[in-house]
Amino acid sequence: MSTALTIGALAKATGTKVETARYYERIGLLPPPGRSPGGQRHFAPDHLKRLNFVRRSRGLGFSLDEIRTLLGLADKGEENCDKVRRIALDQLDQIAHKIADLQSMQRVLSDMAARCTGATVPDCPILDALFAGVISPAPSRPSRYRPRP
Repeated sequence: MSTALTIGALAKATGTKVETARYYERIGLLPPPGRSPGGQRHFAPDHLKRLNFVRRSRGLGFSLDEIRTLLGLADKGEENCDKVRRIALDQLDQIAHKIADLQSMQRVLSDMAARCTGATVPDCPILDALFAGVISPAPSRPSRYRPRP
């Protein structure tokens, strides 16, 4: 692979859509690339590394603000592992809450489906439960981590 990548090659190498890569560049998660004499953007291997970081972080459910904070810590060259650890533990807590919410939803749907015989009847227990608002999983908690300015 050459050292300069077009945005299409960068996107393909990371499994990211071109528009997503452009968006990350626009919001500052990717630094501006160099330009060819003709004005075409040329991305360096560091862009590839950084876009992979963003993509993996998004896959783990980190918010864009959390990713920006993590990248800021990494960019300083003196990563504060305690800060990174707190962000990761907060994300782990968020995941645990989401799992609990999904398990609650699973129990409610399982219960509703168990009440349904599948026969033709004037009232469907699943539809009745949905109209009655029976599904009410606990809302996900907001993140406790707040990046410092």
